[in-house]
Amino acid sequence: MTSSIGEIFDFRVLRRMLVFALPYKKVLYTGLAAIILVGFISPVRPWLIQYTVDNAILKNNGELLLWMAGIIFTVIAIETMLVAAEEYYTGLLGQNVIHDLRISLCSHLSRFKIQFFDKTPVGALVTRVISDIEVIADIFADGILIIAGDLFQIIIIVSIMVYIDWELTLLSLSVLPLMAVATWLFKNAVRNAFQDVRNQVARLNVFVQEHLTGMGIVQIFNREKEEYEKFTFLNRDHRQAHIRSIFYYSVFFPVVEILAAASIGILVWWGTKGVLEGHFTMGKIISFILYIYMLFRPLRQLADKFNTLQMGIVASERIVNLLDQKDAVPGSGSHIPHDFKGSLEFRNISFGYNPENPVLRDISFSINPGEKIALVGPTGSGKTTIINLLAGFYDYNTGEVLVDGKDLKEYSVTWLRKKMAVVSQNVFLFSDSALNNVTLRDPSISLQDVERAAESIGIQGFIEKLPGKWDFNVREGGTMLSAGQRQLVSFLRAYVHNPDILILDEATSSVDSETEQLIRKATFHLIRNRTSIIIAHRLSTIRQVDKILVLDKGKIIECGTHEELVDRNGLYRKLYDLQFVFV
Repeated sequence: MTSSIGEIFDFRVLRRMLVFALPYKKVLYTGLAAIILVGFISPVRPWLIQYTVDNAILKNNGELLLWMAGIIFTVIAIETMLVAAEEYYTGLLGQNVIHDLRISLCSHLSRFKIQFFDKTPVGALVTRVISDIEVIADIFADGILIIAGDLFQIIIIVSIMVYIDWELTLLSLSVLPLMAVATWLFKNAVRNAFQDVRNQVARLNVFVQEHLTGMGIVQIFNREKEEYEKFTFLNRDHRQAHIRSIFYYSVFFPVVEILAAASIGILVWWGTKGVLEGHFTMGKIISFILYIYMLFRPLRQLADKFNTLQMGIVASERIVNLLDQKDAVPGSGSHIPHDFKGSLEFRNISFGYNPENPVLRDISFSINPGEKIALVGPTGSGKTTIINLLAGFYDYNTGEVLVDGKDLKEYSVTWLRKKMAVVSQNVFLFSDSALNNVTLRDPSISLQDVERAAESIGIQGFIEKLPGKWDFNVREGGTMLSAGQRQLVSFLRAYVHNPDILILDEATSSVDSETEQLIRKATFHLIRNRTSIIIAHRLSTIRQVDKILVLDKGKIIECGTHEELVDRNGLYRKLYDLQFVFV
């Protein structure tokens, strides 16, 4: 997820970002107009001061001085309002752009295969969606528009200086070659420092996210000290990266101030001599001093803003790479059948999370509409992988998955998933109420629907015991509930969404006997009149299914009913004996 530093003006990336600015043309044009007007009005002040000194102060013209003071005050007031408008509208544009960009990125990521998230640290994605996109706002608020405005103002100022007196202009700009060298060195140094800062932020986010999530493991194995030392090392690198950027700023800005002071010193030395000899007026020298201050201010900030733009482009490149990544789930077609029955067929499917190590080897089986089958086998035999392929979390290497006789990839993935529900062994609940974790905020599912469903499958009593009942906040991951209670919420969630295809993945693998009885009752209601696939280690839960598939090392080695498989004395019989005969 790291990205190398690109060119400052990567027009491909800039064009992609500008697309997000197009809906806000009025804001863009207003901000741009304010920038242009500031570029014209700001250089007027030194000229007005020059005129005031030469024609009002030195000539003791009080009335003209009063008028000029009013004009200068009016110009300053207009300039202040324009600068405020410039800051507001460029900032507003940046925030609008990152608002839309963040929505677009999150929507894009939500369609990715689970395989992508398996390979990508969550902390790195958080950095992209939060930190990197915030940096992109600076492209508009403090980047390309402001740089263009500063360059425009520099051209106007130099043009006016040349028009007033080209000799004084050359003297004033005599230090610019040194300024150019200092700016180039600073730009390259701080650019590398900023890139290092972004990488260190991503590393910190990854570490913090993983270790806060896994704090229980850290504590139970007494690894606090070791993990603290790792974090200290990462935090130190992060600090050092920032210190490097601070160092470059602490050197560059004083250098610019010294060069500006040197330019003024040369101007005062030569200009005073010219005033005494009658070549220049006092007002002209004062105006040039003001022009030098106005000139060096944007010059000093230009290198910093170029680096801001550079970091925005680097962040944009990372976001564009994510947006361009084609990792959407299979089944991204458009087929939506009018009459959905729910038959399934795996035809010669082979798959491996690592293609060199296949998990499934030429798997073929079919499920009729409304049929209940069970998948049984040792850990690692490929049971959950079959479910992952059916749900579209991964794309299979060879073969076909057919739903009602049509390839899975031809279906609208959104529509197909509405017809499917999965009750996993690892239930994830959001930091929200029990009700919202059941309905997932689907407005078509009312509280009354949920209560009736809970009563039907026999878990209403568990909800009644919770503080606040349906409004009880289960916290992130459902930590306020036991493993069994989380499983019951998951069963209810599947039930109220009324799927045509139901998948139960080790649904009773980590619950107590009392909860298992509730889950068995819930299972009975869930699988009724639905195409169902049940994965279970506890063979007592699958005796009544229509068919049992026994997997081993990625292959189906047995198929039949419970009684048929027990009589065969194969792997199923061995698993059965381990659970019931030798207990």
